Amino acid sequence: MPLLPPPGVVAVVGPTATGKTALSLALAHALGGEVVNADSMQLYRGMDVGTAKLPPDEREGVPHHVLDLWDVTFPASVAEYQEAARAAVEDIAARGRVPLLVGGSGLYVRAVLEDFEFPGTDPAIRERWEAELAEAGPARLHERLRAADPEAAAKILPSNGRRIVRALEVIEMTGAPFTAALPEPRPYYDAVQIGVDRETGELDQRIADRVDLMWAGGLIEEVRVLDRAGLREGRTASRALGYQQALAQLDGKLTEAEAREETVRATRRFVRRQRSWFRRDPRVTWLDGASPTCVEDALAACSAAAR
Repeated sequence: MPLLPPPGVVAVVGPTATGKTALSLALAHALGGEVVNADSMQLYRGMDVGTAKLPPDEREGVPHHVLDLWDVTFPASVAEYQEAARAAVEDIAARGRVPLLVGGSGLYVRAVLEDFEFPGTDPAIRERWEAELAEAGPARLHERLRAADPEAAAKILPSNGRRIVRALEVIEMTGAPFTAALPEPRPYYDAVQIGVDRETGELDQRIADRVDLMWAGGLIEEVRVLDRAGLREGRTASRALGYQQALAQLDGKLTEAEAREETVRATRRFVRRQRSWFRRDPRVTWLDGASPTCVEDALAACSAAAR
């Protein structure tokens, strides 16, 4: 386990729209910290409005790392992210600062904090499964996955074609269940994990408000530009919350009102999955993002971890 100054890495995790960004800025000022992004969609250049990427002039002078790594045509690579994020964490710590890992992408957080390596890839196998996905659809492939690895199938939505293909690829490459490629958590860094959540009714309203701000803030114009840059060809970026719906609006398949409402519904479904992921980890200290003592409570958790 790499040794970092106490409290090691401070991870601020939890569902979308709970207040992780505001808390991370407050902690950065209090602890002398710098932010390392753990939101998978903020890794894409130009995907700013729809991902609520904090503009540089709103970062309050706090350095932010591991943003804007990839073009929208690039398929997400957790292994590549892991390498970049760990390099940022160790650079921040070497300068006597506190690395703040901030985001709601559970696998990306785990890729930084846990000690495991991702299986490689085989382009020929991947291409064959992707062709079958295009022909038969994700539900059919999910049945194939259920037969090969019921535990993996239970954790992957039948609509998530990209993850189904990846699981089937690893199974074929290794001859072992996909779940065997992701071992039980073993810490890579000393870390304190702070989860931020809110009451469901309040969070539902915050999601609706955020989607309104996305459209008012120029999401459609952003998607037009990204469409010309190849957004539709990006297997990961094109399916991002809001971007998929905005493309459908531009194509005339959804009205603006329908695109916005579908984005709200999809985001609320995503929040349920985020909660399920992070709530399984007993090491996360949960805070109410609406509490007036949220910052103080987070600092107390960091102090306790440092002792």
